[in-house]
Amino acid sequence: MTRMSARLLTVALAFVALLGVLAVAVPLRLQREAAPPPAPVPVAVVPEATPGVTPPSPEPPATRVQTVELERGDTLVRALVRGGIGPGTATDVAGLLKKGGADLRRLRPGDTLTITWSGPRPVSINWEASAWLAFTLEATENGWTVRREQVTPEIRVEPVRGGVISSLFQAVEDAREAPQLVLRLVEIFSSDFDFTADTRPGDRFRLLVEKRYAGNRFVEYGRILVAQYRTEVRTLTGIAFDRSGRGRFAYYDPSGRSLRKSFLRSPLEFTRVTSGFTYARPHPILGGVRPHLAIDYAAPVGTQVRAVADGTVGSAGWDEGNGISVLLRHRSGYQTMYNHLSKLAAGIRPGARVVQRQVIGYVGMTGVATGSHLDYRVAKNGVWVNPVSERFIPGEPIATSERAEFQAHTHALIARLEREAAF
Repeated sequence: MTRMSARLLTVALAFVALLGVLAVAVPLRLQREAAPPPAPVPVAVVPEATPGVTPPSPEPPATRVQTVELERGDTLVRALVRGGIGPGTATDVAGLLKKGGADLRRLRPGDTLTITWSGPRPVSINWEASAWLAFTLEATENGWTVRREQVTPEIRVEPVRGGVISSLFQAVEDAREAPQLVLRLVEIFSSDFDFTADTRPGDRFRLLVEKRYAGNRFVEYGRILVAQYRTEVRTLTGIAFDRSGRGRFAYYDPSGRSLRKSFLRSPLEFTRVTSGFTYARPHPILGGVRPHLAIDYAAPVGTQVRAVADGTVGSAGWDEGNGISVLLRHRSGYQTMYNHLSKLAAGIRPGARVVQRQVIGYVGMTGVATGSHLDYRVAKNGVWVNPVSERFIPGEPIATSERAEFQAHTHALIARLEREAAF
């Protein structure tokens, strides 16, 4: 073999060896690329418990508070269902409240039910029956339980004073008090003073009144212990005194005479007067000067008209120019007449008995009348008299045996009034 042939043979053998290496390497690389190894599976790592340390518990469901306002005609069950509580649970809650002493008939439009939810579950329901009484139901593992919560009023005696500029109502409001206080003040002197006719700018008042608080929240007025109302010509004084010692308070003047007389000064609560008592008044419809032996009270149609004293209905119904009218007969020869009514109150008919302050009719403008008003008249022994100046039958005075106690009580109250609410 020549040298050239030997070199060619060596090259050929090397080429064959290279092809063998490539045949093994290429399939291995392709197999790796076509089938990569599976991804590693994540493993939860549980931290080792630390001795003496309690692991955190899951978060509780979110809590929310909901209020449901009662609407007219609502029952407790209906209101609870409207708030999202199931009918069966609402019925159970109503039954438990009754057993717990709640009077569900006292539910009023505007009352609120407070429902506390834990997630989708109601866990408590609260109803405040009054400022002094509330009921709370709480859900437990064994069902609902009822808790009655009663608040004892804190009574504070506070002074109030003011002066009339436009009206007594406005004067009391300017003193930062509620209209209810006006009605209580007027009630004390209702037999001695006609606030609808005789209130004037410049009049002044002062009083000591019980106020009832629930904590620091004012709730309502209690008794007026002493009150004074001063006009240009006189000062009215009313002292609350318990004659029987049983909590039955009545009002007296400083000399011990009762302020609750057999006749009220006015058949209306509060209105303005358009015409006074006179024997020479130009008639607004018939013309000429005619006697007007009455007091005219301007008031909206439908205003309640009260009997000024106990008595018996003499007549009731249409009375020509007086329109719808009521005549009452009282003791000691007195009669009172109420004209131009829009209608009579229920049960007012001839022969019926009435008591002082009972509603006997409603203001109108029937008969000969130019506007809505009450024409009020008083007769004594058949003769018309001036309702403003007539001295009616006084009430029962303080007994002689109680005079000393009453005088000491009166002196202490008026002295305190002078200190705390000087005119």
